[in-house]
Amino acid sequence: MRIFDFWRLVLIGGLLFLGVYAPARGTEQPAAGGEPAKATFAGGCFWCMEPPFASLPGVISVTSGYTGGHKANPTYEEVSAGGTGHAEAVEIVYDPAQIGYARLLEIFWHNIDPLDAGGQFCDRGQQYRPAIFYHGDEQKRLAEESKQALEQSGRFQQPVVVAIEPASTFYPAENYHQDYYRKNPVRYKFYRYSCGRDQRLETLWGMAH
Repeated sequence: MRIFDFWRLVLIGGLLFLGVYAPARGTEQPAAGGEPAKATFAGGCFWCMEPPFASLPGVISVTSGYTGGHKANPTYEEVSAGGTGHAEAVEIVYDPAQIGYARLLEIFWHNIDPLDAGGQFCDRGQQYRPAIFYHGDEQKRLAEESKQALEQSGRFQQPVVVAIEPASTFYPAENYHQDYYRKNPVRYKFYRYSCGRDQRLETLWGMAH
């Protein structure tokens, strides 16, 4: 952890969280039945992936956890060491009648670096890899379409390297990780700033307005 002087910390503590949003792309089948659905995304540190989704109308819950690995019930220490194959991820429970999966995909893309498969921002290793873990054929189709649209948009000169994989067992992280941005706002903003997340997102996607 880098050391910042007192006034820098005060400044960082006052920074507002930046969320980057864009209109949804793709064609989505109408929601039926009103049953909650799940979406699972990995985008580096799960602390930073909760806030973009948590306040969206139609999102019921956002849980930080681990998925995509080979060990049952992994701990944070095991995952962060890189030996379990898991990625830090968020599991979103949402009401498809209020918000579509295509919209969740847009929020996902605009809160990650889609050009970096080796981690995200200052966090390196497969445990911080970006990925979309789809639940069912419809989510797979929409994820693939959104990735293709991004690749064909001409926005980036480098390839989009985010994996699209079937969802597997999701293990909720320890309680102290849940809603970390709310429980520890100054520490969260300090980490987010020092990791260069918002600076890189601004470079990739532009400022939020």
